[in-house]
Amino acid sequence: MTEPMRIRAQMKGDIAEIRVMVMHPMENGKRKGNDGKLVAPHFMQQFSVEVGGKLVIQEENGTALSLNPVFAFKVKGAKAGEKVVMKWSDSNGESRTDEVTIG
Repeated sequence: MTEPMRIRAQMKGDIAEIRVMVMHPMENGKRKGNDGKLVAPHFMQQFSVEVGGKLVIQEENGTALSLNPVFAFKVKGAKAGEKVVMKWSDSNGESRTDEVTIG
């Protein structure tokens, strides 16, 4: 089971400032483990964000993201009380969806 994302969403005037840390190992398949063998690739492939039911970010990722990547962005037109829904899926078929209300 995957760990929940750490999400913060706050209004600053008429703009929602959103930060999220995705708890993910992000193995690129090129690092050697303690046994000297390559660690199998395991990385986040897709990430999306909905604010108030509207898709605002949809991206595809490769192996270049760091362990537990942090994303920060601003959304104009969002309102306090709206839900922010974040989803990811990875190269091993795992996925997670978390949500928070804009404060």
